[in-house]
Amino acid sequence: MAIPDFQSIMRPLLEAHSDGTEHRNRELVAILADHFDLDDEDRREMLPSGTSRLFDNRIGWAKTHIRQAGLLASPRRGLSVITDRGREVLRDFPDRLDLKILKQFDEYRKFRSPTSATDGIEDNEDQKDAQTPEETLEQAYLTVRHQVESDLLEQLMESQPSFLEQVVVDLIVQMGYGGSRKDAGEALGKSGDEGIDGIIKEDPLGLDVIYLQAKRWETTVGRPEIQKFAGALQGQRARKGIFITTSCFSSEAIEYVARIDMKIILIDGPRLAKLMFDHGIGVAKASTYEVKRIDSDYFSN
Repeated sequence: MAIPDFQSIMRPLLEAHSDGTEHRNRELVAILADHFDLDDEDRREMLPSGTSRLFDNRIGWAKTHIRQAGLLASPRRGLSVITDRGREVLRDFPDRLDLKILKQFDEYRKFRSPTSATDGIEDNEDQKDAQTPEETLEQAYLTVRHQVESDLLEQLMESQPSFLEQVVVDLIVQMGYGGSRKDAGEALGKSGDEGIDGIIKEDPLGLDVIYLQAKRWETTVGRPEIQKFAGALQGQRARKGIFITTSCFSSEAIEYVARIDMKIILIDGPRLAKLMFDHGIGVAKASTYEVKRIDSDYFSN
């Protein structure tokens, strides 16, 4: 049997969770392979890049989409369990589950919003046909990137609060701040309540410093917290600061830093994930595709 597309995998994948227990990814691959009557050769088929198995990859994308719609939850890394909404969807859609059905949920519409990079996976065939191959590649890259960034943020939230310290140290050094990793680690080594505070070098020589606060929060960071941070800067006679959170900032907090004289940079969860992606923190290269064009100079000689 041919390997099904990722949308066809969605309902059987959700149904595999209907027993209400936590399932590991490798268990789900075996269950779904049996469901679709795939033989060993089918299961071993690789992506064109050779980086992973095709069936496993499609299960991963199916899981991503139904999880973003709130049908599955991840209690721990590598585990998934059905939600109440997932049970309702199994009841209401006994035949098929696909992207059109998922779009009825606010969380999923936000995930697939027009400004979201996930528009690379599109169920509108006319729009697909209007794209050049290069545009399709670009959209596919943005789709993968968006999902990796989402997974990075999820990993940060599932990790120990102290792990954020390591992430910040690795990130600021990779970005060229903090001097050496040893210097940055010592400067940021004292933990506070679910976060870290410290002073880092703006340049390797330490000609200027930046006061930093990083907290693993789930709720919105409001103006009062930023005002406290600004007060701490004044107490240190510091002119620059960075406030990092795994959640987001209120509009009042953003407006406040825009009005004050000192320079405070706010980095929320999505921006932190983007910086981690750009600077190679917590991610590894999966594959590289080289796109070539005709060398006109070669043929004109």
